[in-house]
Amino acid sequence: MTDSQLIREIKDGNVQYYEELMRRYERKILSFIFHMLKSARMEAMAEDLCSETFYKAYRSLHSFREVEASFSTWLYTIARNTVLSELRKNKNVNVSLEENGAMSFAASSEHTPEQTILRNEKVTMVRDAINNLPEKQRSALILREYDQLDYQEIANILGQTVSSVKSLLFRARASVKMQLEPYMEPIFKEYEGMNQR
Repeated sequence: MTDSQLIREIKDGNVQYYEELMRRYERKILSFIFHMLKSARMEAMAEDLCSETFYKAYRSLHSFREVEASFSTWLYTIARNTVLSELRKNKNVNVSLEENGAMSFAASSEHTPEQTILRNEKVTMVRDAINNLPEKQRSALILREYDQLDYQEIANILGQTVSSVKSLLFRARASVKMQLEPYMEPIFKEYEGMNQR
């Protein structure tokens, strides 16, 4: 069944179908929430806020209109607003990006310990650079690079136009690049030196 069919069934009183909707989106929403909470050191709350997101979505499902947004976009918007509300309550609006599958570098037999250390250092520097971004740039970057959402979905989640999202992403990437430039050249030189040994 498609999301639309499931939502129609739920609206018709077949609430057991909501479990299927949750199963489809729970990992992505939990990952998104975890990333937003990481630098505030509130990641332990990720599961609670994920549950709260799905509860809010269920309570408001009768008002969801597919012509305005897809269910996933609507759900990400609820998740983002839930997290931002919690961060404001805790007076800590630093949102974070932790490495995940898209950026994790596992040591393998192909990599020397030195190469693995260098890669881990680069991951940490990228994460720190992203943590320094303003909230909307950070959210746009997470949604685009980690959750692989298209510009229109990101625009709907952030309440922006597509051109604003592109601008946010451009500025976010430029800022990350600028923050990393002083560090990348020495790391690459050191890396090249190790390969020659």
